[in-house]
Amino acid sequence: MVKPSLRTKSIGTKVTEEEYAKLELTARAGGKTLGEWCREVMLASANARVPKGQMSDGSDALALMAEFAALRTILLNVLFKEANGETLTAEQMHMLIERADADKLKKAAERLRQGSTWAGV
Repeated sequence: MVKPSLRTKSIGTKVTEEEYAKLELTARAGGKTLGEWCREVMLASANARVPKGQMSDGSDALALMAEFAALRTILLNVLFKEANGETLTAEQMHMLIERADADKLKKAAERLRQGSTWAGV
């Protein structure tokens, strides 16, 4: 069995009271100590990946929200037609998908902006 490497080096930084409180709260929310959380975030950054359970610079959130927006548009349109006893042709479905894809980034950005406003950010 291979023994894990011992951690013998330390990194320190100074933060304000508010920054410390925010970092500590974030670490606790992830079920980690502040030191464990900081280590994970720093190593993830050094390895150019996003830590578990966290989004990156917002582009991941935008991409995900864009897909949800497109899916929502398609689903609501299909359900509305079905509820009215109509059926969609393959051509209508393709047009619906194209329209949903064309608007998805704009709708996603709006939704994310609204979410920031509601969260008080």
